[in-house]
Amino acid sequence: MSEHHSPQRTCIGCRRVDDQAALLRWVLDRETTPFTVVPDPARRKSGRGAWMHPQPECAAIIVKKRAFARAFRAPVPTPDESVMHAAIDAFATCGRAEANVQPESGSED
Repeated sequence: MSEHHSPQRTCIGCRRVDDQAALLRWVLDRETTPFTVVPDPARRKSGRGAWMHPQPECAAIIVKKRAFARAFRAPVPTPDESVMHAAIDAFATCGRAEANVQPESGSED
């Protein structure tokens, strides 16, 4: 019997590849004008996702390099660091880094 494959994603901050379960997903909220970047901890929102390690170091790199604009291929504002840190804290609190993470929409086998 083969081992279960875990999807891999690249952190837009540090650019390291890691298991999807270890990363926090962000998406564009297209219901706002201009579009805003919001966390998607349940991984159910539609659209292109951007992934980051739930660590302040990666958040700082993302802010410095404006990595969300590159990831979404659009001139989007980077969320405030306070929003990013709140998402990181929520990710850690709800245990998203554990194996109980649901796959992102559209990636089911």
